[in-house]
Amino acid sequence: MSPDSLLPGSVRSAAAVNEQIRALWLRAGGTLSAQERAEYELLVVEWAEAIRAAVIEAA
Repeated sequence: MSPDSLLPGSVRSAAAVNEQIRALWLRAGGTLSAQERAEYELLVVEWAEAIRAAVIEAA
């Protein structure tokens, strides 16, 4: 995944992002390359945004 593939303002569900994180770790076999680490970091940020959006929506 490239940083360009994440559109500002588009928020997937935390569950969808979590699934992608899990798939990344499975593909990587538990050890991330530099590129996979960058992808992981973007996914974690997106996951946190999705969690925040869900909390705000629930409030």
